[in-house]
Amino acid sequence: MPAVFLKDRSLLFVSGAEAQSFLQNLITTDIAALGADEARPGALLTPQGKILCDFMIWRDGEGYMIETDAGQRDWLLKRLTMYKLRAAVTLAPSTEEGVTVAWSEDAEGARGSQGARDSRFAKAGVTLTRRAGRHGDGAEALYDALRIRHGIVTSGSDFALQDAFPHDVLMDFNGGLSFRKGCYVGQEVVSRMQHRGTARRRVVTVSAATDLPGTGTEITAAGKPVGTLGSVDGGNGLAIVRIDRAGAAMAAGTPLLAGDTPVSLVLPAWSGLVFPASADEASA
Repeated sequence: MPAVFLKDRSLLFVSGAEAQSFLQNLITTDIAALGADEARPGALLTPQGKILCDFMIWRDGEGYMIETDAGQRDWLLKRLTMYKLRAAVTLAPSTEEGVTVAWSEDAEGARGSQGARDSRFAKAGVTLTRRAGRHGDGAEALYDALRIRHGIVTSGSDFALQDAFPHDVLMDFNGGLSFRKGCYVGQEVVSRMQHRGTARRRVVTVSAATDLPGTGTEITAAGKPVGTLGSVDGGNGLAIVRIDRAGAAMAAGTPLLAGDTPVSLVLPAWSGLVFPASADEASA
């Protein structure tokens, strides 16, 4: 079972009598439904529904541990403090730095693993746990390859903060976005996207017969932009694309290119999504 220490992840601990209600009214994740040993993705949104900060969250004793990129932790702490007002909530950086992820792609190999189980990977049939601190020495490239293979994105490498909606990064399928818990910042916009079915940008896995070009390379069809390449691992990668444009191109037999490299695009099987073959189908 590989175990990889992610040194660029940081932790924030949220505790207190009103910690659950405080978070429930702010972030996309349904905190009340969070299992005892489960880690779910989440985000703090702008009022316009775009992702300001993304993270993982799990229960830790009487509080909640929030794991985010090291560069976002202090900003998130300041932002949550702004919302705190007089709530009975304590916000503090964790004393542990970094996070260890360990995984197995079969249930037998996952027995005895410690940490909170990542709901995103569970959707893809992989048991992956997240645990504060250093508990492994595997190469980070192993984790990135796993993410890429299963269509799991991260901000910075795969999308820019304040540019993506939760639907763009499949949070409506991976356990990070609730449509039932009531109001939170940006909730009206994402609920409207859900009910109208207007989400067109989606995560895809990208493959090529040769090494892919670098992160940020535009993916095109007949010279028109379809999306942008994110994380890359040799001939495999991730991208967020307009699935209506990509679907129409594939239906017409139009080659898809990342720069000058021919590529194939596949929607993650765990999402249940399919490419629409026409504009009419996309708006159905």
